[in-house]
Amino acid sequence: MNLLEEDLTGIDFFRYPPIGEENWEYIYATAQVRALEPLMLSRGVFVEMANAETFAAAAELLAGTEYAIDANADSAAVEAMLLERRSAVRELFAKLMSNRNIVMMLRAREDFANMRLAVRRVVTEKPLGLDYSDEGSVPAREFEEIFEQEDYTRFPDYLQDAVEAAILAYYENKDVRAIDHAIDRVEAAFRVRRARELNSVFALSMARIQIDLYNIRTMLRLKMAERDDRQFFLPDGFVDKDKFVQGLDTPFEAIAAMFYAAPYAELLDESIAYLRAEQSFLRLEQKCEDYLMGFLKTTRELAAGPQPVIAYGLMKEAEIRTVRMMLIGKKNGLSSKLMLDRLGNWM
Repeated sequence: MNLLEEDLTGIDFFRYPPIGEENWEYIYATAQVRALEPLMLSRGVFVEMANAETFAAAAELLAGTEYAIDANADSAAVEAMLLERRSAVRELFAKLMSNRNIVMMLRAREDFANMRLAVRRVVTEKPLGLDYSDEGSVPAREFEEIFEQEDYTRFPDYLQDAVEAAILAYYENKDVRAIDHAIDRVEAAFRVRRARELNSVFALSMARIQIDLYNIRTMLRLKMAERDDRQFFLPDGFVDKDKFVQGLDTPFEAIAAMFYAAPYAELLDESIAYLRAEQSFLRLEQKCEDYLMGFLKTTRELAAGPQPVIAYGLMKEAEIRTVRMMLIGKKNGLSSKLMLDRLGNWM
C-alpha cells in the first residue's frame, strides 16, 4: 500500500495502530536486537533502586550491568556515563539500519533540540556557545557559526523552517514559550511528512501517536493553568485537534469519557485522577510513555523488519532516561514515592 494514495486516517484500531509489514532484508538486524532485548533492565531493578536508602545503594544494584558506576561518582560522572551509553545505542542503530533516510529521520531529533537551545539564546541575547549535541545531522560546532553569520541556508530544509517559525513566533509577543511551540509544530509536521515519503506505516503511526500524546499533555497543562491558548494544539494526529480544544471547556471528570472512542480514555482517566489528587503531572508523563512503549512492543510480532530495530533503539533510550532518573533522583534526595509514581510499567 502506498501511503501517498491511501493514508492512515481516523481510528480504526482498538489499542495500537498498525505497524506495517515484514521486511526480510532486516532478518540479521532483527535477530541481533532480539538477542539484546532480554539484557534490558527489568522494572524490578528500578523499583529496588527507587527504594534504595542512598545513591551508593542504588548504584550497587547496577553492578554487573552496562550502567555500572562508582558509588562515589558525582552527578557529572553519571551524566557522562549515560551519554556514552546513549551514543553506543545510537551507533548500533545506525549500523543495523540499512535505510539511511530512517537514520537521518531519528537524528533530526537532536537537530531540533539544538535549534530550541540556539534560538532561545539568540532572542535572550545570551552567548550562543558550543554545547550542542553532536548526534544530529548538523555538527555542534557549526551552530554558533551559522547563527552568527545568519546564513540559515546551511541548515537542512526542516531546520530552516524551524528557525524561521521560532523567531517569528517569539517576536509576535516576545514570549520565549512560543519558541518551543513553533519548533514542536515544525518537528511534528516533519515526522509525518518524512514517514509518508518513506512509505512507512510504522513511522507514520508513531508520528501520529506522538502528536496525540503531545496534545493530551497540552490540554491538561492548559486546563491546570486555566489558560485558553487553543493555537497550541498540533494537527495530523489520530484524534482531531478540535477534540482537545473541546476538552478545555469540559470538566476534568468528563474528559476521559470524551475520548471513549480513542485508545487514550484509560490513560486520561488515571492521569487526571492523579493530577487532581496530587497537583502533579508525574502520572500523565508515565502513562504517555507507557502507551508509546506499548506501541513499540507490538513490533515483537514481526519476524523481520526495520520496525523492531527502531523500537529497540527507542526503548533503550527510555531505559537510559530511567536509569538517569533513579541515580540523579537519589543524588538529589527525591522521595521513593515520587520516583515510583513516575516509573513506567512497560519494562
